[in-house]
Amino acid sequence: MVVRETCVAIWDVLHPAVMAQPQKEDWLQIADNFFQSCNFPNCVGAIDGKHIRVKKPIRSGSKFFNYKKYFSFVLFAVCDANYCFRYIDVGSYGSSSDSAVLGHSAFGQMLNNNELDLPGNTTLPGTTYPAMPFVFVGDEAFALMRPYSSRGLSIARRVFNYRLTRARRVVECAFGILANKWRFLHSPIHLKLETTISAVKAACALHNFVRVQDGFNFEDSLSYSLESPNPSGVRGTRHGAAVQDHFTAYFFSTTWGVTLAIGSHLSLC
Repeated sequence: MVVRETCVAIWDVLHPAVMAQPQKEDWLQIADNFFQSCNFPNCVGAIDGKHIRVKKPIRSGSKFFNYKKYFSFVLFAVCDANYCFRYIDVGSYGSSSDSAVLGHSAFGQMLNNNELDLPGNTTLPGTTYPAMPFVFVGDEAFALMRPYSSRGLSIARRVFNYRLTRARRVVECAFGILANKWRFLHSPIHLKLETTISAVKAACALHNFVRVQDGFNFEDSLSYSLESPNPSGVRGTRHGAAVQDHFTAYFFSTTWGVTLAIGSHLSLC
C-alpha cells in the first residue's frame, strides 16, 4: 500500500511538470533536436513499446502472455531526441500488438483525430517543394513512418532505412536508460498489477526529471542495435507511402546521403 501511494504521489506531482502535452512550439523544438542529432528532419517523436515482465495477474488467462513466452504488460512511449518521454501509456495486455496498443492509447486517438497541435506542413531543409508533414517514426510494427522491407532494397531505400533507424533508436535507448537507472525493471516484478503500473509510471516521470535536472548530460552504458528490421506485414496508407518516398528522395539527394551510401558500400540497415 505504501509503495503504491508513494508511486501515485510521484506521478501526480511530476507528470504535469516533466511530461506535459507538447504545444506547437514544443513540437518544432523537438523536430529541430531530431534534425541536429539524427539528421532526420520534420521528426517529432520516436515510438515504441517495452514489455514489463510481471507475475501472472489473477484470473487473467492468457491476456498478459506475450509472444516472448512470459507474462507482461506494455509500456508504450513517445520519446524526443533528448531521450525524454513525451507520452506514455502503461498497462496494455502483453499479448497485444504494438499497433493495437498505439490505436487504443490516448496518444493514438489524439493522433488520429488531429488533436496533437502539430505544426503545419513545411519544406525539408534545403528544398522548396513539396511541403512535408511532421512525422513520428517507429519500427515495422507501427503503421507510421517505418522502414522499408529488407528484400531487394534500392540504394535510396537503404539510405532511408539507415536514417530512420538512427532516429527511432532514440526510444530504444530511452528504455535502456530507464531500466539501467531503475533496476527493478530488469527482472519480473512481484507486486499487484495496479501497484506495478503505478511504479512504472513513477519511474518514467523520475527519468524525465533526472534528465532535465542533469541537463540531458548523464550517460548510461547502452548497446545500440542497428539490425535490419523484420517485416511484420503491417501496411501503411497510400498517403504514408507517398510521404515515405518523398523522404527517401530527400535523403538520397543530399550530399551526405550519397556520400554515406557510397562510402559505406551500403552496409546499412
